[in-house]
Amino acid sequence: MATNKKVKKAPAYPEDIIRLVEAKHYNPYGVLGVIPEEGGSGIIRAFQPHAKSMQVQSADGIEEMTRVHPHGIFEARFESLPTKYQLILSEREGDPVRYEDPYAPSYYVTIPENDLYLIGEGTHYRTYDTMGAHAAEMDGVSGVKFAVWAPCAERVSVIGDFNRWDGRVHCMQTLGASGIWVLFIPGLALGDLYKFEIRGQGGGLNHKADPYAFSGELRPRTASRVWDVHAYEWQDSKWMEERKAQPNPLNQPISIYECHLGSWKRVKENGEERFLTYHELADDLLPYVKSLGFTHIEVMPITEHPFDGSWGYQTLGYYAVTSRFGSPDDFKHFVDRCHQEGIGVILDWVPAHFPKDPHGLGMFDGSHLYEHADPRKGEHRDWGTLIFNYDRNEVRTFLLSSAMFWAEVYHLDGIRVDAVASMLYLDYSREAGDWVPNEFGGRENLGAVSFLKKFNEIVHAEFPGFLTFAEESTAWPMVSRPVYLGGLGFGLKWNMGWMNDTLEYFEKEPIYRKHHHGEITFSLIYAFNENFILPFSHDEVVHGKKSMLDKMPGDVWQKFANLRLLYAYMWTHPGKKLLFMGCEFGQWSEWKDGDQLDWHLTQYDPHFKLRNLVRDLNHLFKSEPALHELDFEGSGFEWIDLHDSQQSVLSYIRKGKAPDENIVVVLNFTPVPRENYRVGVPQAGYYREILNSDSEVYGGSNLGNAGGVHTDTISWMGKEHSINLTLPPLCAMVLKI
Repeated sequence: MATNKKVKKAPAYPEDIIRLVEAKHYNPYGVLGVIPEEGGSGIIRAFQPHAKSMQVQSADGIEEMTRVHPHGIFEARFESLPTKYQLILSEREGDPVRYEDPYAPSYYVTIPENDLYLIGEGTHYRTYDTMGAHAAEMDGVSGVKFAVWAPCAERVSVIGDFNRWDGRVHCMQTLGASGIWVLFIPGLALGDLYKFEIRGQGGGLNHKADPYAFSGELRPRTASRVWDVHAYEWQDSKWMEERKAQPNPLNQPISIYECHLGSWKRVKENGEERFLTYHELADDLLPYVKSLGFTHIEVMPITEHPFDGSWGYQTLGYYAVTSRFGSPDDFKHFVDRCHQEGIGVILDWVPAHFPKDPHGLGMFDGSHLYEHADPRKGEHRDWGTLIFNYDRNEVRTFLLSSAMFWAEVYHLDGIRVDAVASMLYLDYSREAGDWVPNEFGGRENLGAVSFLKKFNEIVHAEFPGFLTFAEESTAWPMVSRPVYLGGLGFGLKWNMGWMNDTLEYFEKEPIYRKHHHGEITFSLIYAFNENFILPFSHDEVVHGKKSMLDKMPGDVWQKFANLRLLYAYMWTHPGKKLLFMGCEFGQWSEWKDGDQLDWHLTQYDPHFKLRNLVRDLNHLFKSEPALHELDFEGSGFEWIDLHDSQQSVLSYIRKGKAPDENIVVVLNFTPVPRENYRVGVPQAGYYREILNSDSEVYGGSNLGNAGGVHTDTISWMGKEHSINLTLPPLCAMVLKI
C-alpha cells in the first residue's frame, strides 16, 4: 500500500567538507583551523571524528563549536578572530582534552624553496634534516614536524596512538609540485610511534613506515618512532681528527673483522637466548676484536629490516638502526667506544634493492615511486626484491643522503656497498628478453653507474679518510679508481677472484696441488689493477659451502695446518684483509644466523692456537710496513720463485718504501717437509723467522730454522745471495733481515 511519507533530504555540504570527511583533502591548511573573512571576522573549523562536542578557548573565553557535519566537523564563528587559541575535545567517555590545533596559522610548515629545488634536482645530500619526523618548537609550542615525499598520493595523513591510528584526523598539506607533504603536530614528543596513511590515486589506503625514520619498533611491529639523532654527546673527537688528518688511509694497515651482531654471541635469560645489546657488544665484542689486532669492525647491515633471515640485506630503514639491539643512541655508544679504543666501524649498506613488505617503500604512494614500474628493470626475481630507480632524482637524493647520514650522524668510518654487480648490469641474473637495454643499446645501468660515482665523490669530499668498499664480482674496469679518471670512485674492491681461486686451490688434496699451481699464482697478474681487499666473508661459510676449517683437506691436524697456511698466505699477499667472525678460531660448523658462534671450541688447543695465529698475523701486518705500505703498487711485491709446482712451494718478497723493510715469504703447500730448500734473497745478512705457522704456539709440529738463518754467497733465483731453509709441512714462513 503506497504512503505519502516524505523522505528527508540529506543536507548538501560544500565539496571541501565532503573531501575532509572522506579523508581525500590535499589542502587541509585551507579548510581547517582559522578561516578568515572580511573585516577581521571568520570561523575556526576542526575535524574530530570521535568528538561528542568541541570548544575553542582563547583570551576572550570559551566558545562552543557547532557540529556542521555528523562525521565530526565543528565550527565556531568569531566577529574578531583570536590570534591564539586552543581546542577542547569532549568524547562520550573520559575527561575533556585540551590541545593545540595543528592547523592554526602559527603552525604552518614550509620548506625553503632552495631545499625543494635541490631535492627535485637530486642534489640535496642532507635530506634527513628536512624529511621525516623532527622534534621542533613552533611559536613556543613543542611538537613534531613531519615531511614525506608522495607525489602521486591523493591524500597523506600522520597516524599513531595520538589519533587512534585514524587517518582522517591529521591530514598533511602538499607543497605543490614538489610532491612533499608536511604537517606539524603540537604536543607530540620523542619516542612517539607513527606511520603515514597514504591514499593512492586509485583510492587504495596504505599504512607506510617513514622512509626517513630514525628509529622503528622491534619487529614484527612496523611503526616508526620519533627520535632526535643529534642529541648524543660524542667522545671520539681525537679519533675523528686523526682520521681526517690521515693523508692516505690506503697506505695504512686495514684488517677487518666482519660481524653479524645477532649471532656473534647471545645471552641466556630465563631459559631462552637473546641478542646482546649495543652496550653489551661494546663491552664484549670490542675488546675481543682489539685483542686480535683487527683495525676495523664491519657490521653486517644494522639498518632496520623486517626479516631476521635476510641478515639485514633486505633493508627498509635507510636512516634507522635496527631496534633489535637497542636505540640509535645505544649504537652511537658502540661506535663511540670503538673509536676511543682505536677501532674503526664500517657499515654494510644495501642501495641495490629493497623488500616488498607492505609497510615499506614498494608502491609507496600507490605508484612505482622508489622502484621501476617495469619488472624487467624493477625486480630481482632471484631475491624477491625491488630495484631502486636510480634515474629518479628524488630516489638518488634519498640514497645519497643515507650514505652521508651514516658518515655524519653516526661517525662511521666506511661503507661497504653490497651487490654492486647487480646494480651495474641491466641483465644481471636475467635471461635474454627479460631485460631492457639502456638508451645506447647496452647492458650497463647508466643510472646506477652515475649514482655510484656521485656517492663516492660526495662522501670522500665531505669526509677525508672515509673508506668505501665495493662488493663487485665482475670485470667492470676501474671500480677503485677516482671518478675524475673515469672510475667508479670506490676506495677498495673485494677481490672475489682471489677468494674463489684460493679456496678452490686449498680445498684440493695437497698431492694434486702441483697440477693447479697456476690457480694460486694467477692473482698476482691482476693484483694491482684495483685497490683490492681480500675477503673471507660470511658468504663463504653458509649454504652448504662448509666452514673455513671444514673446507680444508686431510685429517684434523692437516685441516688446521692448511688453514694456518691459508691465513698466513692471505695476510702476506698484497691487499687489505677481511675475515668473518668465527673463522679466526676455526668453527667446524657453518655459520647459522639463529645461533651464537661455537665459543666452547676456544677452550681446545687447536682452536685457541689458531686464534693466536690470527692475532699475530694482524700485529705483524700492522707493525711491518712492507706488508701494507705498498699494497696497491707493483713495486711492493716481487716473486722469488713462482715456478716450483712440483714441490708446491712459492716464495716472494713484500717490500716497503725503505729497502731494510723487505719481508721474505716462503710457502709450502704440501704436508711434506722440505730440507735444504734454497731461496734467493735480496741482500746479505741474517734472516730472522718473524713468523712460522708450524710453530708449536700455533699448534704446529715446531719444525723450522732455530729462529733464523745466515745468507750464503750462492747466487740463486736471480739473486746474489740465498738462504738454505728447512720448510715445515703445510707451512708459511716469514723472514726479515
